[in-house]
Amino acid sequence: MEISALTRSVVKNNHAVICPDGYVNSIVPGWLHCKVTVIINEQMGARFCQTLITLNEKSRLTGVTAASQIFFYVIQGQCTVNEKVLSAGQYVYIPVGKEYIINNAAEDTQLLSFHKVYEELPGYHIPPVLYGDAATVTGAPFLGDPALRLQTLLPDELEFDMAVNIFTYDPGGHLPFVETHIMEHGLIYLQGQGVYMLDHQWYPIKKGDAIWMAPYCQQWFTAMGKEPAVYIYYKNVNRFPTSI
Repeated sequence: MEISALTRSVVKNNHAVICPDGYVNSIVPGWLHCKVTVIINEQMGARFCQTLITLNEKSRLTGVTAASQIFFYVIQGQCTVNEKVLSAGQYVYIPVGKEYIINNAAEDTQLLSFHKVYEELPGYHIPPVLYGDAATVTGAPFLGDPALRLQTLLPDELEFDMAVNIFTYDPGGHLPFVETHIMEHGLIYLQGQGVYMLDHQWYPIKKGDAIWMAPYCQQWFTAMGKEPAVYIYYKNVNRFPTSI
């Protein structure tokens, strides 16, 4: 018999590791006949929201973005977003003030979503709806290391105040230094395993695990095992670091 009190999930004031064994479903108005896990949210101190949505043939997600923009990424399966079919590895960015309808899903389709309040920048337009496919995005060596490859899914332009990237580490690949920065992160592992250091605490990580990192939470990762470790992550970008 398994001991139900055991978990690798940890929630601290500046970081969290959320594992699938602790998922609890939420009801979201307009998101029907689906399972929604709110993994990261303002309630824990974050300044964005990250959810995992499991769909079936009856699922239908509808809404109109208000203050927050949304990025949807298909982890597995297939669904239709505003009449465009998306399969695993494909994604759509929905800016503020836009309607979305997600339906026609295959059984057990999984969607990842990132939500962030959009910060307008004088002189720049709000970005348009944007579709993409990670398979067509080249993985550039990170800081010149071919064992680390970074795919940038959203344009690196000032209209965007959020970035979503896919980071791939070959076995044994690791960040070249401990990062300490203003950007906040939310991520989920798509493949592989490794060890993540967050605020000088060490965590074993594997496929399906999600992580929240607050600004200035010190971070470092190394991939372990026989296959690459891959995660998709959010960060805030391209805006003034202070409101003063």
